[in-house]
Amino acid sequence: MTKNKIIIDENKKYSERYALASQRISSIYNELSNGVSILDNEALTNYFRKVSHFMKQIDETYNLVSSGAIDKFTTMQLHHLNYELYEDIANNNYLNSYSNPDYAIQSLGNEFGKYLCVLYTELRSNIAYAFEERLLYLTISSELFIEIYNLFEDKKCTAEQIHSALYYYFFDYSDIMTYDRTRSLLDTHMSFATDIIMNSDLSNPRYLYLFGEYISDNEYATSEYLSSLSNDAIKNMASTYTEGFKKGFEAYRIDLSHKKSVNIRYTLGFERIIKQAILQFKEIGLSPCIYRAGLSLIHRSARGKIGFYGGSASRQYDYDHRMDEALIFDKAYADRKLSQQRAAYENMKQLATEYAGPACLETFGETDFVPIEKSTAVRFNEQQQKQKLEYQASSSLLTNEFIPSDKVSFTIIAYPIPEIGKDYKAIFNETVKVNTLDSALYEKIQTCLIDTLDKGDYVTIKGFNGNMTELKIALTPINNPDKETKFENCLADVNIPLGEVFTSPTLKGTEGLLHSPEIYLNGLKYIDLKLYFKDGIITKYSCGNFENEDENNKYIHENLLYQHDTLPIGEFAIGTNTTAYMMGRKYNISHLLPILIAEKTGPHFAIGDTCFSHEEDMPTYNPDGKEMKAKENDYSKLRDTDIMHAYFNCHTDITIPYNELKSITVHNKDGETTDIILDGRFVLNGTEELNKPLEHV
Repeated sequence: MTKNKIIIDENKKYSERYALASQRISSIYNELSNGVSILDNEALTNYFRKVSHFMKQIDETYNLVSSGAIDKFTTMQLHHLNYELYEDIANNNYLNSYSNPDYAIQSLGNEFGKYLCVLYTELRSNIAYAFEERLLYLTISSELFIEIYNLFEDKKCTAEQIHSALYYYFFDYSDIMTYDRTRSLLDTHMSFATDIIMNSDLSNPRYLYLFGEYISDNEYATSEYLSSLSNDAIKNMASTYTEGFKKGFEAYRIDLSHKKSVNIRYTLGFERIIKQAILQFKEIGLSPCIYRAGLSLIHRSARGKIGFYGGSASRQYDYDHRMDEALIFDKAYADRKLSQQRAAYENMKQLATEYAGPACLETFGETDFVPIEKSTAVRFNEQQQKQKLEYQASSSLLTNEFIPSDKVSFTIIAYPIPEIGKDYKAIFNETVKVNTLDSALYEKIQTCLIDTLDKGDYVTIKGFNGNMTELKIALTPINNPDKETKFENCLADVNIPLGEVFTSPTLKGTEGLLHSPEIYLNGLKYIDLKLYFKDGIITKYSCGNFENEDENNKYIHENLLYQHDTLPIGEFAIGTNTTAYMMGRKYNISHLLPILIAEKTGPHFAIGDTCFSHEEDMPTYNPDGKEMKAKENDYSKLRDTDIMHAYFNCHTDITIPYNELKSITVHNKDGETTDIILDGRFVLNGTEELNKPLEHV
């Protein structure tokens, strides 16, 4: 039985309703199995029999958890239960699943297929809720299923009625869902994941199955590997992570003493590190909020998972359903979500003040994934795209009102997963090395770079070895070079590993082509990606993923521009972590490195907001005491006059690796030029140390 009093009290309110709903679903399944249902459509009968059977599995799982019977399960029994719950979408099974939009529409028809596909996908969220013992969500989703089944029992049921049932389900319950989501971010008493981490025997990976997430070989093998490491090794990895978080507050001169909570985001399998991090955070007065990545379409994001999560039973499933909210999205729905978000923050104003920010542990090493673009998948239409962007802008501003960006910090670190291949353990050890390089050495080297860059009017970047990049980056002028700088010296604090100097370019005068023959961004592969810029904004784009040009443009528009008509260059940086670059080359994993590490292995260019979004007016300083002045552009300057158009709420880094880099050259106003990199090697005086790892190329 759950020990969380919040959930116990909540369940008392819903236990009777849930019992009635689960009984009705059981009777639906029996009716359909025995041929006594009044449904006269074989396809619908098969669908509702399948989904009602799944809901019965959810009920059985909930009873196992709530009774404590699951605590007696062996690891093999837990593994079998996990497989049964996710079997329908795992591997090739997804091809014939009602959660596959192609199969759903083929089986159920154009009129109802997309609605019933989204319904089933929404109900699959109940796997997690059964393990969390959240009767609230189990009840209301069961009632939704019954409502839609009852509609189909009426032979005159229309698609409009099904749409209405789905729409008002999310509209009416958005208050509960939004409040609960906000609370999971801010309230440390929402401790489902924390309790598992702190109270389980982490030497036995069986605990992984208690989260209710899909557990793949990656999560299981990661846990096994970490259990083989010494306590000192685990403490040191956790310390790199927690110290980075603390250093962020120190670097930005933010008072940490009044903060009480930290949001820990990670992939399952790393619990030994996370447990030690929780203990270290507590030493500085911070308790963890660890919430699950969004499951319901109301919380799911096309930009990836945020929170804690397990493996993916089907990455195509994740991709197909990233925009399910479009099925019910309109302005009234968006306005209600915003009003409920404000109400939630108002109710938790003190908790918001005490929130310190996110500490993220990311992973890398998944095999290549190029999604199949399906015309049957739900997408935002043009009007919805505009409304969605307006909603996201308003939501971001609302969050910043209660959790100002200049009052919080963050940290991000990444480690490989076993899927990366036979050299996993060696790569893991190399990653630890990359994450703990000598900050003092890099501070000195990067200061040399910045001193030269600060003298420049603009910088040119040229690619080679198949990379056709030819860019001019205009730099922000400074008035007092002795006390001001155009570039931030990025060491091992918020953004681990160390190794870059970065700036917010001046848009006017920034122009040219940014090209990548092959790159992975946010988990998706891009082939022959080309972005053309004029005055700092994208004017044209293309890639070679698909034979059809329209499909290529749509792919970029949805997954890289996030449905904006255009985006500006928000950042220009020079990565200096040649050790990370050589790790990628040595083990042939450069294409698998996450942006967090890849951005340190060459120059990179972020499209979207600057690195200082919502923090432009907060003074920041390099270790030499110089104040960073290049923190805004023509868009973010609108924050005081037209804030809805000041930010894009996205930031994606695109890196040119050293082996595709012909030159980086600084151009002064008087026409003098200084090369920083030539033919993939650092040539500026004071940066020679960076070439040592490259000697073995």
